[in-house]
Amino acid sequence: MLRYTLNRLASLVLSLALASVAIFFVIEVVPGDPASYMLGINAQPDTVAALSAELGLDQPRLERYFSWISGMLTGDFGTSYTYRTPVAQMVADRLWITVPLALYALVLSLLVAFPAGIYAAARRGKPGDTVVMGATQLGVAVPNFWFAMFLVLIFAIRFRWFNAGGFPGWDDGIGAGLWALTLPAIALALPQGAILARVMRSALIDVLGQDFMRTARAKGLTRRQALWRHALRNAMIPVLTIIGMQFSFLVAGTIIIEQVFYLPGLGRLIFQSISARDLIVVESVIMLIVFAVIAINFLVDLAYAWVDPRLRSRT
Repeated sequence: MLRYTLNRLASLVLSLALASVAIFFVIEVVPGDPASYMLGINAQPDTVAALSAELGLDQPRLERYFSWISGMLTGDFGTSYTYRTPVAQMVADRLWITVPLALYALVLSLLVAFPAGIYAAARRGKPGDTVVMGATQLGVAVPNFWFAMFLVLIFAIRFRWFNAGGFPGWDDGIGAGLWALTLPAIALALPQGAILARVMRSALIDVLGQDFMRTARAKGLTRRQALWRHALRNAMIPVLTIIGMQFSFLVAGTIIIEQVFYLPGLGRLIFQSISARDLIVVESVIMLIVFAVIAINFLVDLAYAWVDPRLRSRT
């Protein structure tokens, strides 16, 4: 188990190193100079050069890359070109919106997907299975921003149960904050829950056809007992993979959803920073999101070893 963990940890470090190189140099080659953008089209060349020197944009790209990486390792993400505020502070202020939103959406998708997937697998080929698969097909086909606009039209404008956008702040109470995040979380959760339900159904159907399941039934277990005691745990490996991947989809989805609901989270920060050519903010926020995704995948790999003892025996 120790060797397995160390191998996965080495893969995590390598992935982060490659991701940092790709993020920095891809963003750096995007057309447009931040200094020229900030000063406007009528700015004098010497003024643009002075601002570039002040922001450190006149340094070689390789030197700027290593300066950026070394700063991130010590918790210094640099200073925003536009707001002249430490990026770490900007990220910290917005994490309290994006992370609860992503976790809220993940919980909702699990609450929908697990019962739906298990129900469909237990009733394979029956009307209940057909209804569930039809609903999940719709959830997969429709993008989350369409769900967001539909939810706003119905529950915010028509029934006025929720606000159409904005966030009151956690100072008003956890209940008020979660209430404001409910519609965005549902919009994010529906497509991911549909995908997870289909994966859950397929994995369970595959396991239910295995020899050990027939043996369990032959020993006197009912179909329900065999499903809950044996099939569910053995079907969890592909499901865990999707759950780990969903976190990245949910965080990426907040870029659009936070725009629809006007939420001051990381997604909206990325959008605003791209519009303002605030490269240091874009690079740092995307790198943090990549780190979160890779870390979640690392934890999923460890969960594999816990669920499947065969992985532990190979290490």
